[in-house]
Amino acid sequence: MDWLDPTWIETLRLGLLGRLVLAAVLGGIVGLERELSGKPAGLRTNMLICVGATLLMDVSQTVANTATVGPADPGRIAAQVVSGIGFIGAGTILVERGSVVGLTTAATLWVVAAIGLAVGAHAYVEALGTTALVALTLIFLGRIEGFLFRRRTSVTLEVTTDPDTDVLERVVAHIEGHGLRAKPEKLEKGRERFRAAYEIVGRGRARDAALRELAALEGVRRITVT
Repeated sequence: MDWLDPTWIETLRLGLLGRLVLAAVLGGIVGLERELSGKPAGLRTNMLICVGATLLMDVSQTVANTATVGPADPGRIAAQVVSGIGFIGAGTILVERGSVVGLTTAATLWVVAAIGLAVGAHAYVEALGTTALVALTLIFLGRIEGFLFRRRTSVTLEVTTDPDTDVLERVVAHIEGHGLRAKPEKLEKGRERFRAAYEIVGRGRARDAALRELAALEGVRRITVT
């Protein structure tokens, strides 16, 4: 990196305490976004992972540099961070209604650990650049993704109607008439009432309008959206 001023390089040569503080700051930047987004792995989790990865990387290098018998691998201890973070990340991945959630949080924990390793390896420019890139990805791309796809969602609709199959047919026709898809999930037929559940897939604005009108449809006693 000849383009960097040597004085800046010397300034960035931090002691262990300085590296741990820097790791806490960088992990906190990413963790703050996760905290504000209401994710399970928030500010403290990301800070602790980044600080821990930095400390392990520093210890790994110190042990290798002070080894008295044969050559030592400076990344041997730090390499276990990659395996360990996998267990933590796996705990954030859940299956909810047939969909996998938490992958972004797990990936964030993984990259925060990598940032910590970079700080522990004195790669401060790379750690700072990665933190900025991750923050931009989570904040701005998240907003763009939300803008493009926030209206493309699915909900579960439970409908209680009069004991008449024609009413159920009208319910489905009404939903599909708004450009939505109604995937039947269950149907319970009783003498006094029918109860059906559908997965409604489509844009949120059309869905909201359809459900408002559905409540007033003749023969519909009750609707519940989850």
